[in-house]
Amino acid sequence: MNANAPPKKPTVVVIAGPNGAGKSTSAPFLLKGALGVLEFVNADQIAVGLSAYAPETVSFEAGRIMLRRLHGLAMSGSSFAFESTLSSRTFAKFLRDCKATGYQVVLFYVTLPTSNLAVQRVALRVKQGGHNIPTDDIHRRFQRSLNNLFELYLPLSDRWSVLDNAGGRIETIASGTPRRTSVKDPEKWLLLQSIAS
Repeated sequence: MNANAPPKKPTVVVIAGPNGAGKSTSAPFLLKGALGVLEFVNADQIAVGLSAYAPETVSFEAGRIMLRRLHGLAMSGSSFAFESTLSSRTFAKFLRDCKATGYQVVLFYVTLPTSNLAVQRVALRVKQGGHNIPTDDIHRRFQRSLNNLFELYLPLSDRWSVLDNAGGRIETIASGTPRRTSVKDPEKWLLLQSIAS
């Protein structure tokens, strides 16, 4: 079998995690091994394309464009990737529908140990010219995202990895499939589960 051949089943790769965790920065590294994934859909990048100097003012429109694009890609049978905080349940139905049409779902959840660190990371991003997220939203989404991860999105994933990006280098906390979980860092894994509940 040719290692560079696209997978037999189309793949949807989800790059997820709280605001400030480094999803966009990590995406090229994480997608490097995702054979057949040619498109990465990111609402933040769409918003910058719509309004380079004030992307937060067009975030709703960017989200609508992203959803339309994702549905189009899914209908085409193409492999693709997208980014989300998973702080809502919006993508659960979408991923179920993808699986029903033959897609495999691969989830990379890039996280941090606390919402306070997420706030600091977003503040640093803003100083460097990036987009802002209100502090209250970051705290609220942090817990909700983890809750949805454990409750909805891990069970929907054919393969998944939960990754710590607190130290400037991505480290695996746990990975798995629907039948098997391999925990590399039990302390961090338990911390994330306690935050989620």
